[in-house]
Amino acid sequence: MFDFLEGYDLLGAFWTTVQLTVYSAIGSLIWGTLLAAMRVSPVPLMRGFGTAYVNVVRNIPLTIIIIFTSLGLYQTLSITLGSDEIATINFRLAVLGLIAYTSAFVCEALRSGINTVPVGQAEAARAIGLSFTQVLSLIVLPQAFRSVVGPLANVLIALTKNTTVAAAIGVTEAAFLMKEMIENEAQLLLIAAIFAFGFVCLTLPTGLFLGWVSKKVAVKR
Repeated sequence: MFDFLEGYDLLGAFWTTVQLTVYSAIGSLIWGTLLAAMRVSPVPLMRGFGTAYVNVVRNIPLTIIIIFTSLGLYQTLSITLGSDEIATINFRLAVLGLIAYTSAFVCEALRSGINTVPVGQAEAARAIGLSFTQVLSLIVLPQAFRSVVGPLANVLIALTKNTTVAAAIGVTEAAFLMKEMIENEAQLLLIAAIFAFGFVCLTLPTGLFLGWVSKKVAVKR
């Protein structure tokens, strides 16, 4: 039944999906945290930039962002991200596009967590002479992260599924291979079932584990 899988690098395609997810998740967490800090910053310019970025990027389809990284950054501006191999360039451009998109959702999740921290704690910290950066990094963000593990898990699961859009610029991840197999093989339902099962194997354990972590680290108020 599965003889048609010979000649296709199924594990390699899903490994590329995992790499896209991991690199994009790390980048999104860093950039999303900075955006959240901007959105609650006392500096109007930074608040304006953070607000504008989130509202604009969240309302642009991910496919457009990914294609822009290829057509706009690589083909028009000749930005290669430190590589001469087209496959590596496409992979890095896809990661960049996924980070730009997903960080907006990470920002909003974190901002909701920041809003759960009692205002009195920040005021007390400022009263003893801590700067905004110190208040945010030492008091507010640690509690905010603990309260939004669940929402961030949902963002990570969505990111894993969104990696399929990278196929639009030729990244040989799972969706790219699935499209190739559907074009070459007469096993549409079986191919779809195999790739659906593969994504369930990636997302379900992640959701269950982070759900457990969310309960363990939840801030008791």
